Amino acid sequence: MNQTSDILLEHYNGAREFLDSFLSEPVYLDRVTRASQILVECVKKGGKIISAGNGGSMCDAMHFAEELSGRWRLNRRGLPAVSVSDPSHITCVANDFGYDKIFSRYLEALGNPGDVFLGISTSGNSKNIIEAIEYASKNDIQCVILTGHSGGKIAEINFPGVLVRTPESKFADRIQEMHIKIIHSLIDVIERNVLPTAE
Repeated sequence: MNQTSDILLEHYNGAREFLDSFLSEPVYLDRVTRASQILVECVKKGGKIISAGNGGSMCDAMHFAEELSGRWRLNRRGLPAVSVSDPSHITCVANDFGYDKIFSRYLEALGNPGDVFLGISTSGNSKNIIEAIEYASKNDIQCVILTGHSGGKIAEINFPGVLVRTPESKFADRIQEMHIKIIHSLIDVIERNVLPTAE
């Protein structure tokens, strides 16, 4: 094998091992199950899901929202989900209040009691995610938070909802790969439970 093939196999085998590690511990699936229940209940009761993250995690947050508001696997009505990804909002709030406020300010503007905040932080230390969790906790907005194994500073916060961690990894990209798998499974559960007769 040439060097390129070795690199590719290293990635694919690493991803498989990481998924196997996730599946070997029931606590991981239990947390995702709880997250799906929170999200399904929110949508069934007329609430919306507001997702957010930084960098690659913002891309995952956007992906989560567009699959629900747009289309996943079934033809059905759009479901209420939005990501904090408007550059005019982000740059305005970052300029006037500081980058740590970009998500909490969005929740203040558009979040309502009964909504869910889906926050994504591979490290668990993103200050803007933490500020959003703190705002949500004080305003009857449940949280579904995706992090890496330790959960970082977010793991130390008592908030309404669930913290979904991945197995331990020294690479953020491996955590992000698991996050997108979790996101896809959550979308599928929401779609099947909210609109069981969709075609």
